[in-house]
Amino acid sequence: MPRSLPRTLSGLPVRRLTRDDLIPCADLSEDRGWPRDEHRWGLLLAAGKAYGIDDPEGKGLIATCVVTSYGPDLAVIGMLLVAGRYGRQGIARHLMHQVIESAGGASLILYATPEGRPLYEKLGFSAVGRTQRVSGHFRPPAQPDSGGTGVQPAPAGAAGPTVRPATAGDLPAMIRLDSEASGVDRMQLLARLPAFADHLRVAEDGGEIVGYAALWPSSESHVVGPLIARNTTTAKLLVLSLAGATDRPLRADIHAHHAELLDWFEQCGLEPGSSTTVMSLGNRAPVGDWAQRFAPLSMATG
Repeated sequence: MPRSLPRTLSGLPVRRLTRDDLIPCADLSEDRGWPRDEHRWGLLLAAGKAYGIDDPEGKGLIATCVVTSYGPDLAVIGMLLVAGRYGRQGIARHLMHQVIESAGGASLILYATPEGRPLYEKLGFSAVGRTQRVSGHFRPPAQPDSGGTGVQPAPAGAAGPTVRPATAGDLPAMIRLDSEASGVDRMQLLARLPAFADHLRVAEDGGEIVGYAALWPSSESHVVGPLIARNTTTAKLLVLSLAGATDRPLRADIHAHHAELLDWFEQCGLEPGSSTTVMSLGNRAPVGDWAQRFAPLSMATG
């Protein structure tokens, strides 16, 4: 049974979270049935502004929310969690009001679960897209086929993109490509990818970086994200390279308008799972080139 709050919502102070709050954040994730993902929480606390509400009974956190800002014009809201023991008492709405106010005039984007969508709609968010989660053990296609559902890296010296491990020198080109796709400068996030990801790959064509992707650990799986590429063929090449680097099941949240890539994942053994709605406050159109945005790093960062 949910516990009643010992004080009014207005009496629950919202504070900034720090790296010292990593374990309570992971505990709250686990309380809600999510993976603890301490690794991801470390990134979120470093790259974004995290807010939380302490349990009045002194038992950790009862709510969290993370805002990852990309300059003054865009921010992504994620990890809105409320402890199950304090559910359905308006805490999420209370925290969101303060988070929205703290964002000033920035456009706000979030990835809503079916359970969270009604709250966001009441707060003025509107649907602007959708993601589809796929997961499972990846089975690479045996050969290319005329329908384009299989793809193999081009041999050395042949025309077309090739995939290789990213180096420190690739970061400026990755940032330029990412800015074209996302419409904002996400340097503070991309600069942390080499330390965060188990594997980081770039696709190169004629000396130009035309895609990049990361593979990072979550529970017993490896997550593909972000996945940014000039076209679907390049996205497939990046996934093939990353899938070959792990024996764990793969997981990815693919923007649903990339139907060809989703069909390819299914043919490679990954099954569709949960879906999220991409929402924007005030029905503001998403910025950037979404044709090049195949998967976010996570739904908390966009």
